[in-house]
Amino acid sequence: MSQSDTSNIQALSTEVSQLRQELQLRDQLVQQLSQELFRLVKGNTSFMPQKPPEPEQDTKQLQALQEQLQAIEQQVTFYQEQITTRDAEIYQLRQNVQELTDRSRMLEQVVQELPQIYRRKFEERMAPVREKVAILQRENRQLQAELQSVSYRLALKSRNANHSGIDLPTFPRPASEETSISPVTNS
Repeated sequence: MSQSDTSNIQALSTEVSQLRQELQLRDQLVQQLSQELFRLVKGNTSFMPQKPPEPEQDTKQLQALQEQLQAIEQQVTFYQEQITTRDAEIYQLRQNVQELTDRSRMLEQVVQELPQIYRRKFEERMAPVREKVAILQRENRQLQAELQSVSYRLALKSRNANHSGIDLPTFPRPASEETSISPVTNS
């Protein structure tokens, strides 16, 4: 949750509480005015002047009080609508905060799991590479052994070539051929 969201929520809740206080004050005023109006209409003489007022003056006062009452009722309705709107905004903001908190927790969990996931994926990718490296190392050792063998034979041949004029290959003879050698004839 960002700091601006928190400050917005605090500002909205402060404003809502102020509007509620104003609404309560207006409700009290409306109630007082309606009580006074009721007393005047019912003929309560404690609020009436000693001489009977002219009916036209009473009508004007009554009309003025009704206009005041209507204006106050409109203000009360307006403030109630504002409070309802603010309550809906606060509810929406709280829902957004909850969603963001849940998302933040989920992302935090994913971030904590990422090293393990990368290690596992890396191991999965490295297994075939390691196998290839092992095969190549075996082949390399085999080729090095063959190269050493060939180098050794070449060295022997070159040494023998220096001692005799012709370099003839020597083939190993099987034991059965050594006893009976037959000449090869061309037909």
